[in-house]
Amino acid sequence: MTRTVYVNGQYLPEHEATVSIFDRGFLMSDGVYEVTSVLDGKLIDFDGHCVRLSRSLSELEMAAPCSNETLLEIHRELVRLNDITDGMIYLQVTRGNPGDRDFAYPAEDTPPTLVLFTQSKPGLADAPVAKVGWKVISVPDVRWGRRDIKTTQLLYPSMAKMMAKKVGADDAWLVEDGMVTEGTSNNAYIVKGKRIITRALSTDILHGITRAAVLRFAAEAQFEVEERNFTIAEAQDADEAFITSATAFVMPVVEIDGTALGTGKPGSVTARMRELYLDEMRKAAI
Repeated sequence: MTRTVYVNGQYLPEHEATVSIFDRGFLMSDGVYEVTSVLDGKLIDFDGHCVRLSRSLSELEMAAPCSNETLLEIHRELVRLNDITDGMIYLQVTRGNPGDRDFAYPAEDTPPTLVLFTQSKPGLADAPVAKVGWKVISVPDVRWGRRDIKTTQLLYPSMAKMMAKKVGADDAWLVEDGMVTEGTSNNAYIVKGKRIITRALSTDILHGITRAAVLRFAAEAQFEVEERNFTIAEAQDADEAFITSATAFVMPVVEIDGTALGTGKPGSVTARMRELYLDEMRKAAI
């Protein structure tokens, strides 16, 4: 089956979809993106992704390509056209094609580029690895300083992911000034007793949509939530650890830099948070 994608107002077979070589997303990584999960044919936390997209665009002084209502229509149409039951929709907005390469921003009336495509992931919420857990390594965080903007500048996170893969791990936790910032494409947490600890929001980390929901559900379930920095050593001494992201949801971490956490298996707090998140998000899906 040929996948249908969306490019600047058109639904096209993927092999017919093109973007100019002068697009600033291609030349400058001058773009932002969002990934919305689909479960049972419905969108998970769509409004949250729209809010963050708007913030990212505003921080980069970039025009919104269309209204949130139009974005919702496009998402739903792509789900329908591609018959997506479980999977994800990738959305990218760039500053568009100014007609040539220049470090200066193009004229304000340059139309932004809007691209969306689907990825089918049957059984996304039932990934077997969630019962086993991830192994992570730590690597220095040398990214730019505005990680709160969800830009397409993903080269170093990709490099860090490959560093992990090369040593048989699943992901890397990034460390700056001795403290964990986040994973390559996710927020990081440790658990001590019933206390969930994660780094506070700032320009140092992405303001995760799944993070916000999980912390809300954790507080409602009477878990203590502490937003502060922590070290790799503290993480290795924790009872449990996990990550959150739009597509991994809540994923246990069972080993950090070769040190097993707790029993070396996913813990009860992590399992409960994954269950709560999936249950609540399915109820609210649109």
